Amino acid sequence: MSKKTFTILLVLVFALIFSFGCAKKEVAPPGEPQEISAEERARLAEEERKREMERQALEERRLQEERMARERQLEQEERKVQDVVDNILATRIHFDFDSYELKPAARSDLQQISEHMNSFNNLRLVIEGHCDERGTAEYNLALGERRARAAYEFLILLGVQSNRMQIVSYGEERPLDPRSNETAWAQNRRAEFKVLQ
Repeated sequence: MSKKTFTILLVLVFALIFSFGCAKKEVAPPGEPQEISAEERARLAEEERKREMERQALEERRLQEERMARERQLEQEERKVQDVVDNILATRIHFDFDSYELKPAARSDLQQISEHMNSFNNLRLVIEGHCDERGTAEYNLALGERRARAAYEFLILLGVQSNRMQIVSYGEERPLDPRSNETAWAQNRRAEFKVLQ
């Protein structure tokens, strides 16, 4: 074998050895899933579980805050309604002797009641007519009804729907002040209001 052939053969052997030694690692082409270890899968699953728990906790907190906001709003509305009811219950309008004509103060009170009634459409009103003890029971029942009706009709003029109100007369049966003097009689000639919800 000639020296030249030997050199070529030697170069080929080195080239083969070198090519096997420098073989490239095979990489999975993009888009194909790579094999991951069980530990890595467990770690990824734990991270996903934690993210899901955080998401659920945030959602629960959001729902709880919405519930609390609704409850606060309902409580505020209930307080407003109760304030209105208390205001209406505290209102009394008074009349002169043997009269059912509304005085200016009574018209002002009825204006306020109409505003409450028009603001809270679920309220219904009972208007009670009362008299002092003078006169017959029948006369006082009729006068009490005229007093209640005067308030009723004025409230209708102010925009309160008639089907949300009713009237009742107690005549002289329910005095505020049981004494028999002018001060007591003036207190007893009145219309009062009860609220139905």
